[in-house]
Amino acid sequence: MSNPPNLLKADDISQMEGKSRPHLLNPAAIRFAKSLGAATGLSNLGFHLMTVMPGREYAEYHRHLYEEQCFYILSGRGEAIIEEMRYVIGGGDFLGFPKNGAAHTIVNTGDEPLVMLSARTNLEQDVCDYPRKKKRLYMNGTEEALVDFDDVKFEGPA
Repeated sequence: MSNPPNLLKADDISQMEGKSRPHLLNPAAIRFAKSLGAATGLSNLGFHLMTVMPGREYAEYHRHLYEEQCFYILSGRGEAIIEEMRYVIGGGDFLGFPKNGAAHTIVNTGDEPLVMLSARTNLEQDVCDYPRKKKRLYMNGTEEALVDFDDVKFEGPA
């Protein structure tokens, strides 16, 4: 008997093809991700099994203005960098980042893979700030526009 499309068994997950690519703004930020959410038909919730190898970051230091994001560390050791402060993390630890919250990234500082579950809201549109790079990324579906902070014009209410 085959499983329904909503059920991924451990063997199915271990055989899934994951994706690996460097981050747009940080070639040292390489993660290997299996999209468990997409495999089960989720569209509003991104849910990934992520692996970050020793010495690598999972993403460029950033914050989402509209999406929420969280991580549950399954195994390995690393550091969470939150608002430029470093915190040791390991198996069983949880990180949650509300919309318009703290800038963050995760670095594998151990000598074995850092494995975590990652979830985030999959909004059609989001804005992501990269404070160290002084860049802002506007996302609209599959379209992305990266601009320098200096080129962002802010106007107050009329």
